[in-house]
Amino acid sequence: MQRVKSASSVLSRYTANNNGGFISRLKRSLSSLSNSPLTDDQENFVLVEGNGASRTAILNRPSVLNALNTSIGARLQKLYSSWEDDPDIGIVQLKGRGRAFCAGGDIVALYNVIRQGNIEQGKEFFWTIYNFIYMLGTYLKPHHALMLMQVALLHGITMGGGAGVSIPGTFRVATDKTVFATPETLIGFHPDAGASFYLSHLPGYLGEYLALTGDKLNGVEMLSCGLATHYSLAAKLPLIEEQLGSLTTDDPSVIEGSLQNFGDLVHPDPTSVVHWIETLDKCFGHDTVEEIIDALESEASRTKDVWSTSTLKKLKDTSPLSLKVSLRSIREGRFQTLDQCLIREYRMSLQGISGKITSDFCEGVRARLVDKDSMPKFTLDISRRTVEPAKLGASDCRHGRRVLFARYCS
Repeated sequence: MQRVKSASSVLSRYTANNNGGFISRLKRSLSSLSNSPLTDDQENFVLVEGNGASRTAILNRPSVLNALNTSIGARLQKLYSSWEDDPDIGIVQLKGRGRAFCAGGDIVALYNVIRQGNIEQGKEFFWTIYNFIYMLGTYLKPHHALMLMQVALLHGITMGGGAGVSIPGTFRVATDKTVFATPETLIGFHPDAGASFYLSHLPGYLGEYLALTGDKLNGVEMLSCGLATHYSLAAKLPLIEEQLGSLTTDDPSVIEGSLQNFGDLVHPDPTSVVHWIETLDKCFGHDTVEEIIDALESEASRTKDVWSTSTLKKLKDTSPLSLKVSLRSIREGRFQTLDQCLIREYRMSLQGISGKITSDFCEGVRARLVDKDSMPKFTLDISRRTVEPAKLGASDCRHGRRVLFARYCS
């Protein structure tokens, strides 16, 4: 079974044109990388169960909510490649051990290697994870009868990269314990791992809302907006796993029927964001972050509703530069394929961790997850519409944020 394009060749087009020599430098550096949480070569980070036509891959870092590192990405890619080549295997279940499916990338480990000056390890991390996501999104689809089907069991915390390694697959089962979010703007980053592709295809401007605010969705809400394909109570997961493990076919209609047998009929809570979609679209459909904030302020002043007020607070707790970058990323994602989104996100991610344009990522991780003072000093001040001059060259001060923003996204 051949994919249309190989994952490495897609990202190689970018690095060859924009990051000359990165691949060769990366290969030379791999043998000398010191052990770190990003590169520890531990196969037990991903466990494998099953036989016959089914396999189950289990993310196995419960102490860090199954956060992704380079080793996990590489092992998943190796496993999925071998299963793709095996005509007897048609179904892969992906789940997490413990109370999380996957809380995203191991950003504390990434922060530490960046602080140590090991930017190459950071590049390798994004390269590996994005390549796996591309593989997942381009061959785990029912193009023909022999294609491998992934069923992601999104039990527990499913954030950032955790969504990236599940949503491009064929089926996603949410439960009453699922918590979804793309909270990257809170740490001075942007929703990545394919987020600009799948968020941009949500109803209305819900994707912009989730990307900018980092707001959480539960399993019912994921089903209602299409992020999940099925919903079942967590107590039924063992039955789902047993049923899928006994199937001897890769026919998507059979898998679909099996999942529906354990489905539960549910409706979003009256306070859910899905009931605010009309107001959400009116506010988040604007072209700029400033216009979105102005619209929310106007709505909050006019109606005094809780949703507008709480949404404003969420935006003002995030990195202003990340808001602008993330908004543009989602808007571009609407007109791009998955591979185009991943290439662009890879470029943006390297800019985000390099520190050459902004130190918001390291500052955000420091404030939220390391020192935990919750007082990050981000580059821009959205309330005063200004940018710190120290972040720009003298010739850039006339253009302020626009120059900083354009550099980050290019």
